[in-house]
Amino acid sequence: MSDYKVIEIKKSVFENNDREADKLREQLKKDKTFLLNLMSSPGSGKTTTLKATIARLKDEYKIGVMEADIDSDVDAKTIAATGVQSIQLHTGGMCHLDAGMTKQGLDNIDADAFDFVVLENVGNLVCPAEFDTGASKNAMILSVPEGDDKPLKYPLMFSICDAVLINKIDTKSVFEFDDDAVVARIKKLNPNAAIFFISARTGEGVDAWCDWLRNQIDTWNA
Repeated sequence: MSDYKVIEIKKSVFENNDREADKLREQLKKDKTFLLNLMSSPGSGKTTTLKATIARLKDEYKIGVMEADIDSDVDAKTIAATGVQSIQLHTGGMCHLDAGMTKQGLDNIDADAFDFVVLENVGNLVCPAEFDTGASKNAMILSVPEGDDKPLKYPLMFSICDAVLINKIDTKSVFEFDDDAVVARIKKLNPNAAIFFISARTGEGVDAWCDWLRNQIDTWNA
């Protein structure tokens, strides 16, 4: 028997999305389930970062993961191997999830049984930023190879995220990347964003990110 399952999800009614997102957050708060919406472009290291995060937190919280992709079950298999429950959400060609689609996934993973659920959203910096999923908090990953100018090109994504992880800092000797510039650009869009410089591969900076996440989970579930 497989240790994960694939869920086919259907398009929601977009005009009611904000209202549905608020209702979903209320239910998550009542159930004491913290939902993190994790976004990034493809190849930024979302799944590797998630694995590093799970390794540090799985003994403290009951964790579930929803992997959203247009197709395939690669990420669900990878996350299931960490020992936490995961499901794959197929979006049928859509480049994002909204609140109704997120709720379908949460219902299938029995989210109220978890302290902490991660939605690894479809990989891109445009569509996922436009739809409120009902998450407790939003976080995104920007990798060093993508460049420090991404906040200028995709301002909405950076403006809606509570935390921004600058990943692959172990590659800065290869790529030109201005730490001060990227921080200034993010803070101009979103003064309250928490910013973490990390390498998911080496583990550098991941503990600070997990400390922030613990505080968010414990506050939400109090």
